[in-house]
Amino acid sequence: MNDLILTPTGVRFAGRRFPCTIGKGGISVLKQEGDGATPVGTHRIVGMFYRPDRMTAPQPWARPIGINDLWSDASDDPQYNNLVRAPYGPSHECLRRADPLYDLVFITDWNWPNATAGKGSAIFLHQYRRKGYPTEGCIAFRRDHLRWIAERISIGTRVIVPSF
Repeated sequence: MNDLILTPTGVRFAGRRFPCTIGKGGISVLKQEGDGATPVGTHRIVGMFYRPDRMTAPQPWARPIGINDLWSDASDDPQYNNLVRAPYGPSHECLRRADPLYDLVFITDWNWPNATAGKGSAIFLHQYRRKGYPTEGCIAFRRDHLRWIAERISIGTRVIVPSF
């Protein structure tokens, strides 16, 4: 099995290294909601979403992002760190964004599916804004690299984030 392994120079996967960005809060063993950190640990890919109006499905198991798809980041809500649909009043992220960041998104099992309040939500792998621009805790890649990875991962692929 090929793991995605975060290193100081990028992510190693399938014999290649891909430059990436991580959370503006760095790497953390004590991840908290809103800290901007990428959590240390071994996480697994549990899903993939894509924008069907912007690309074809990279895998048969990839799910198209609908216009009402959101991700809850409201730690006091029972749906915290889960896919929800609009209308949804508590705090959330819109998965169908105007920019391309979430055109292709891998969902990890960080604090999922039974989330602990305040421990962090929406730790995804997605496209980066630009080289070197940090995320809110996710791992982000160049679009073509993300697509290449997407075509080769499977449900359960491990994402290993060591403490440096």
